[in-house]
Amino acid sequence: MTKLVAVTGIFGVLAMACGGGGGADGPTATTQSSALTVASSPLIPNLTPTPTSSGSTVPVTGTGKGDVNPYGVAFVPPGFPSGGLLRAGDVIAANFNDVTNAQGTGTTIVRVNAGADAGADPSIFFTSALPGLSTALGVLERGYVLVGNLPSTGTGDQRGVCTPGPNGEEQGVGAGALQIIDRNGKLVTSLTSTRFLDGPWDLTVKDEGRRALVFVSNALSGTVTRLELRVGGDGDGDGDDRVTVTGATQIASGYAHRCDPAAFVVGPTGVALDEKRDTLFVASAGDNAIFAIDGASGTRRDAGRGRLVVNDPAHLHGPLGLALAPNDDLVSAQGDAVNPSTDPHGQSAIVEFTRRGAFVAQFSVEPSTAGAAFGLAVDPLGGQFAIVDDALNTLDQWTLP
Repeated sequence: MTKLVAVTGIFGVLAMACGGGGGADGPTATTQSSALTVASSPLIPNLTPTPTSSGSTVPVTGTGKGDVNPYGVAFVPPGFPSGGLLRAGDVIAANFNDVTNAQGTGTTIVRVNAGADAGADPSIFFTSALPGLSTALGVLERGYVLVGNLPSTGTGDQRGVCTPGPNGEEQGVGAGALQIIDRNGKLVTSLTSTRFLDGPWDLTVKDEGRRALVFVSNALSGTVTRLELRVGGDGDGDGDDRVTVTGATQIASGYAHRCDPAAFVVGPTGVALDEKRDTLFVASAGDNAIFAIDGASGTRRDAGRGRLVVNDPAHLHGPLGLALAPNDDLVSAQGDAVNPSTDPHGQSAIVEFTRRGAFVAQFSVEPSTAGAAFGLAVDPLGGQFAIVDDALNTLDQWTLP
């Protein structure tokens, strides 16, 4: 039995269940019925040429002042309790680099006010003692924020550098943790596990109020973990807040993962859950592909990489952030560390595919700059779309028609 350890807060040491097996392209569970009604309009062709709002993600005051390179982005969902530092409809972003621009050293989550004018100063929601806040950013409707980190452990001229070890392992980078934060920006607890949280790089949440499932991609092990949470209190920090881990299962493995001189690490990144069909999509930058894990919420087995959904080298260039559009299309950010675009105006692309893998449309965050696209999100009601530009350190947001 493997243990998931809470290094601070109220969790203690918790026994976790573990999925068996592993390896590339293993068998998957049965897909639920797809006879469902969804919106028919694609997302990207309906975006306006310029975003509805654009705001800086660089904090200008406080501890963490000057943090750059935003990775994670998340909407605060409807029903989020009032009275804290966040409100329903806010957009938050997590910074991966500090003011020196060293990778894996950023410590801030910033609130970028919805509708803020370009250049508006963001406010700091949380400053972490654990550096390298990643794309693994999510919000629970009962008043909590989740964030993962993947820290640089190098010093001197190796600070912010990941180097391959003699056996192909990543060196100069730590395993990281998953932090749970209340709505007042106070740390509730940090979860660590050498098995289940090995470089948490992205996450997505199936939020059922008092119960939540959190799907985490791990960049250092090339795996995906499902955490099962029991959520109590309302995240107000008054002592009755309880977020208890009741189970953990490795549901996918075998994704390519390695150090990268430009991207720090390359591994499985974006995870997006189709709740109606219970299918988890996984964007694997190193494999330059998007896979699907069927029966993701209940499976107790490791499906390997799952089934291949998108294999399109013309439009996939190291997929990172991943989200479902309101019509259930897949929207993916391209990081350019793998299979870089040969089109000098096609770098840092946001690409839309059908759930069957057919190309729909694309646009570039920064057409002549590689690696500017990373995290993206669609709000829970489907009316807003947000992306981070980690070259300009901005968050762009569109109101969908």
